[in-house]
Amino acid sequence: MLQYRPMPLYMTTKSPAALTVERYEARCAALKAAAGCDWVVVYGDREHSADLTFLTNFDPRFEEAILVLGPTNAFIVGNEGVGYVSMLGPKLAVHLSQSLGLMGQDRTQFPRLSAVLRTIGLSVGQRIGVVGWKYLEPVEQDDTEPAYVPAMLLSAIRAACAGDVAIRDVTYCMTHPTHGLRSNNDAAQIAAFAWGAQRAALSVDRIVRGARAGMSEHQAAALMQYEGDPLSCHMMMSGSQTHVIGLRSPSTRVLQTRDAVTTAVGFRGGLCCRAGVLDATVDATYLETYVAPYMRTQKAWYEAMQVGISGGDIHAIVMRSLAGSPFTPALNPGHLGSVDEWCHTPIRPGSADPIRSGMLIQCDIIPSQTPSGTALNCEDTIAIADAPLRAAIAAHDPELWNVIQARRDYLRDAIGITLASEVLPLSLANARYAPGWLQPDVVWVV
Repeated sequence: MLQYRPMPLYMTTKSPAALTVERYEARCAALKAAAGCDWVVVYGDREHSADLTFLTNFDPRFEEAILVLGPTNAFIVGNEGVGYVSMLGPKLAVHLSQSLGLMGQDRTQFPRLSAVLRTIGLSVGQRIGVVGWKYLEPVEQDDTEPAYVPAMLLSAIRAACAGDVAIRDVTYCMTHPTHGLRSNNDAAQIAAFAWGAQRAALSVDRIVRGARAGMSEHQAAALMQYEGDPLSCHMMMSGSQTHVIGLRSPSTRVLQTRDAVTTAVGFRGGLCCRAGVLDATVDATYLETYVAPYMRTQKAWYEAMQVGISGGDIHAIVMRSLAGSPFTPALNPGHLGSVDEWCHTPIRPGSADPIRSGMLIQCDIIPSQTPSGTALNCEDTIAIADAPLRAAIAAHDPELWNVIQARRDYLRDAIGITLASEVLPLSLANARYAPGWLQPDVVWVV
């Protein structure tokens, strides 16, 4: 049912401390150990920066960058990256390969990537593990060579090793849904991700509260008050009298009364999304047929979350809750987050992958369809933390720990969702959903 529930701003007030050199170096060492190769080569570029950022704190801004881990650890950048390497977390030898620079820039010093790799130590007869931006499952490929890295990188590795080399795809060491390095976060990393998730939710709440008929989509999007946080995906805002396109960027289109509207903002650590109707009231039949089963399923999702439950069981719970509804989840009803918006997901049909302490998970139940003139979505982020990790978070950031407890109480007392002790809400108001944006404090209470 709909009830008036003001939203208290349970927020931390200061950005988290930077991760230590030792933490980054431990991550690099863990990747080397997991890969079991002579060298591990990690690729990154502007669109695929999550692995490099997680391992080194360096995110490519204009050009590619490459991390090389082995008997010695090195980092390869292009011309513009040279001035940015002070951002590196671990201690790494820095090499210039001008082929990584933008087209037309100077190539007179160190143009060949293969020569740089040879200088670092890659040579004949070695086993080289490569980390790209995703990996293929066995049913998707005919061999085990890396698929999601540039052919240029593989060619350079072969040239550095004079063609006598065994190249393996070890991307799974970073992104496997249960034992990948980025699927397991410690207290300091969860605190950093909580900051991003909180600020993404605040941006979305500003848009929902401020959007009005007569504004352009650009003007509504500007309500987020973007302050330069690194984005995990494109910012989204759109309206329509029929059906919105959830992935669309804002345009000059003028919002109208009773538009279907949607907006989403993703920073490192979490995406927040809300979709509804640009009006104060929403049709009662629509509420009963669509919003009620949707929010009932949100409650089932949140209350089922606990350490040890399988992703397949979560998926089954969602499907049972939606049985008889006129829609199904358009994608997986939940996935892992990280530096990027979608890392992987244990939540798949029949998946035996367990929910584990240290996971960052987004509730992501996107309806496959809604009636013309409506939009429905409510996405927020949680962390999973067993008792030792909860104690570590409380010790690492007492303010964050107090905020998390206040959010848990609000979710129980105001919204009607009781979380297991290991479920930590990182959004400002997980599962707090207002169908009519012009009454943002009239929300669905389950």
